[in-house]
Amino acid sequence: MKKIIIGVEPGSIAEEMGIEVGDALISIGGREIVDIFDYHLAVMDEELDILIEKTTGEQWLLELDKDEDEELGLIFEGMMDKMRNCGNNCVFCFIDQNPKGMRPTLYVKDDDYRLSFLHGNYITLTNMNEKDIDRIIRHRISPVNISIHATDPELRVKMMGNKRAGASLDFLGKLTEGGITLALQIVLCKGYNDGAQLDKTIGDLAKYIPEGGGCSLSIVPVGITKHRQGLAHLEPFTRGDCLEVIEKVDKWQKKLLAEKGTRFVFAADEFYLKAEVDLPGVEEYEDFPQIDNGVGMMTAFADEFVKPDRTRKVTLVTGKASAPFMQDLLKGLDVDVVAIENHFYGEYITVAGLLTGGDIIKQLEGRDLGEVVLIPKTALKAEEDIFLDDITLEEMSKQLGRPVIPVDCTGQALAEALIR
Repeated sequence: MKKIIIGVEPGSIAEEMGIEVGDALISIGGREIVDIFDYHLAVMDEELDILIEKTTGEQWLLELDKDEDEELGLIFEGMMDKMRNCGNNCVFCFIDQNPKGMRPTLYVKDDDYRLSFLHGNYITLTNMNEKDIDRIIRHRISPVNISIHATDPELRVKMMGNKRAGASLDFLGKLTEGGITLALQIVLCKGYNDGAQLDKTIGDLAKYIPEGGGCSLSIVPVGITKHRQGLAHLEPFTRGDCLEVIEKVDKWQKKLLAEKGTRFVFAADEFYLKAEVDLPGVEEYEDFPQIDNGVGMMTAFADEFVKPDRTRKVTLVTGKASAPFMQDLLKGLDVDVVAIENHFYGEYITVAGLLTGGDIIKQLEGRDLGEVVLIPKTALKAEEDIFLDDITLEEMSKQLGRPVIPVDCTGQALAEALIR
């Protein structure tokens, strides 16, 4: 499969060898380059035979010697073949709970281990085979984020709506033996994989903890929107339910820390916020292995936040779940923390990253907003200033009559935004 070259870095090896924009890469060392992982593995060699097809159709076989970590300087178009879609029908799938009329990309269900590595997505293993696992090990694609949900084969099949869901867990052992770090996830659904089943799943997965740690398991509560017509019935977690989950996680952490030297399993911040109990300390999250999954994010946020002596008058937008935390953190400053009710998805969606532009605008109109409005950057599309409901940052600023500034979800970023 030819890979079209859309850029050549100035002063690079590729430029010196006469490779130009529009040329195509055919192979390296006689091996076809399927995607970015094949490419990076191939160019690690110090002696390379590179087959290039010029725009004229002429083929050049280029031989070169280079340092192991030296890049060729090639930029490609489409360094991924067709994305692997999800073949599951999970009872908790959030995409199935999106209302109609949103932008098409919000209905795409991917289950691709390459995107998992590049962007942090969680895969399920149900569309993979032995060849895929071998490729992950050969390319050292690590860590691999995997959604487990349950280790009971029948329960996993039931929850994921895929007959391969049970057997595909057999790949975990091979990945671990191959030296691949596993970042595992349980989406906890009341009446499905909680209680005794949660104990079984944690216990079963603990056997994959390598000597010295490195493997982790996060437990996150299922997201339930108001758009579940025709879908399986799911119940939200109560404060009492969250307390039970926290107690169970604490029990397992103590046991595994004593036996394996790592706490291994961690509950998402949402459980602690809804239970109205203190979040664990920094040391209890070890090296924050799953902070991007909402595990330990609030603790890390508070730890790195340096409270300024004073700020300009600011309105800070957040979700209902984190509002009390932010209000306590910013006490004494001229900051109005506004908890936005999520009317777009419904009352059970309380995280800041799923807020929409329409809800924010409607609930801020008529308020004294101060000099600037700060919003969580996670509420915007990656690398684009647009909300889930297609309202742009520019439109919001215009309607509110104030600059609206997206802020990264770190304590340092917030501290800087407050005084900038």
